[in-house]
Amino acid sequence: MSPSPVAGQLTIRVLSALLREDVLGLRTRSVPAERADGRWLTLARHGIALPVAEEGFQSEYAARLPLLEHDGTRLTGLDAILAALAGLADPEDRGGWAAFAEECRQTLATMELHAHVRGEVQTALTDLYGPDPAHWTGLAAALGQDTLAAHLDHPVYPTARGRSGLSEPQLRSYAPEFHPAFELRWLAVPTGAVRRHGEQPLPSWWPTPAWLGLDLDGDWLTLPVHPLSVGAPLDEALAALGLTGRAVLADRPYLTVVPTLSMRTVAVAEDPACHLKLPLATATLGLKNRRTIKPGVLPDGAAGQRLLETVIGLEPRFAATILHADEQCYLETGHELLAALLRRYPAELGDTVTVPLASLLAPAPGGRLVVDHLADRFYGGDPLALYDAFLTLLLDWQTTLFRYGIALESHQQNTSLVLDRADDRTRLRLLYKDNDGPRINGPRLAAELGELAPGPSEFDDHARMFGDTDRPLTDLFTTITGHLCTASLAFGLAAHGRAGLDDALGLLRKRLAEAVDRIGPAGEPLRADLLDAERLPVKAMVTAGTLLSKQRSGAADINKHYTSGPNYLLSQRFTPPGAAR
Repeated sequence: MSPSPVAGQLTIRVLSALLREDVLGLRTRSVPAERADGRWLTLARHGIALPVAEEGFQSEYAARLPLLEHDGTRLTGLDAILAALAGLADPEDRGGWAAFAEECRQTLATMELHAHVRGEVQTALTDLYGPDPAHWTGLAAALGQDTLAAHLDHPVYPTARGRSGLSEPQLRSYAPEFHPAFELRWLAVPTGAVRRHGEQPLPSWWPTPAWLGLDLDGDWLTLPVHPLSVGAPLDEALAALGLTGRAVLADRPYLTVVPTLSMRTVAVAEDPACHLKLPLATATLGLKNRRTIKPGVLPDGAAGQRLLETVIGLEPRFAATILHADEQCYLETGHELLAALLRRYPAELGDTVTVPLASLLAPAPGGRLVVDHLADRFYGGDPLALYDAFLTLLLDWQTTLFRYGIALESHQQNTSLVLDRADDRTRLRLLYKDNDGPRINGPRLAAELGELAPGPSEFDDHARMFGDTDRPLTDLFTTITGHLCTASLAFGLAAHGRAGLDDALGLLRKRLAEAVDRIGPAGEPLRADLLDAERLPVKAMVTAGTLLSKQRSGAADINKHYTSGPNYLLSQRFTPPGAAR
């Protein structure tokens, strides 16, 4: 029996990811062979063959059919395919393969659920915010954009829609793709056991123990807890901190919230300019990519925000175009399941359309893409003109940061377009959050900022963030700003027939080259490692996130573990036939 369309889609994505990451030597040890139905890659040493088509985005080839041939037998079910591949893997990696197979089963169930509910969810969004997402103004309506994005696959990771260990009722109650509203739980903690950071007072809606029906003597601070963390995860965290019997979980839920695209971050319904980032005992984008909040992450995000604001102070042209959420207020206990970030968004977003990059290619109510609606309202119906305006601002900003010795992990979920009309002209700005994972060239930062430069000691994870070379920065710039934020849109616009691929990629190369030229000699590493390199770094997220242990993969950071792929930006691609090169 042929796999369902959703199952086939997932199988193709999984096989393409395994090929891209060269699992079992699928990419580097295989040999192309032409058959009647097209090209196959054959790996004789393992007796496997994979039907492929040319792709070009991070890999020369991608799977073209949801099947794998093993010892002459065609396998079409993803369970059977993964079982066959696991049997060829090193025995000590079999546990990772079993975990990945379960990850795929969870993702398939979620994708099928999405397909079933997408129509009713879009109807509900239309009822709430209207039929056209280009007119969903304000931060409450921006949550609708997150919901649309949650129904779209990640540009790279094949099982991104799966969430480890969550049931269908839990997904319906708490996941962004269903646009639910729910109430938080609250934990009263002795003030000596929790550290609060930030100079601003807590919002008026932040509860006291008495509000929650708790009659407690002494000094206490209330800590929001996601409902999914209540039970065994919370009990274990309290025990680890010696707070069992001392901290008190209120029986009464309080404060209605709506999940954002990240799920663990929720928006306060009555005050949508305030978001709460709360740890969850689940994993996405890999078994090891837990959605908890490790001690040190929130201080690093706050330090990252301050660093970027320092740069903007020296580069005033960005003061009106680059916006940041305030992430200086947070609470920590020293345990990854007991922490909270209070994220405050700029007041000027109230009358704007705020759209995460992740939602641009998502289907909107009525079937057209979000980018189509935005182009109609703001760019005369031309999606490529919107893309060009976005590229121009984004690449100017990111290359300027590179000149200072900074590269951001500002992927398509952490970067949003902010659009409105001023004086009958479209105004485009960018909004950033979650600045806790940069790579920094310490000597260059110090040379550019002088006494304004933060020392490594201001960052908890400084050993991984700071270095004295540019290669970690160009790798991060390439995989995040290059692949995820810009090139994935170029390939996506082409796949949906909104632009020619060479036109979109040619525009990307042109704007990137202009931005690199603008920063002078400091841009030469980007020119060498991105514009002119034969191959580019590519995230190996399945390998590092699930298949292999850190000891086996050697990944110090599963989000910055790389293989390589073809460079879709090489100038030869855009040179007309016969023209001088």
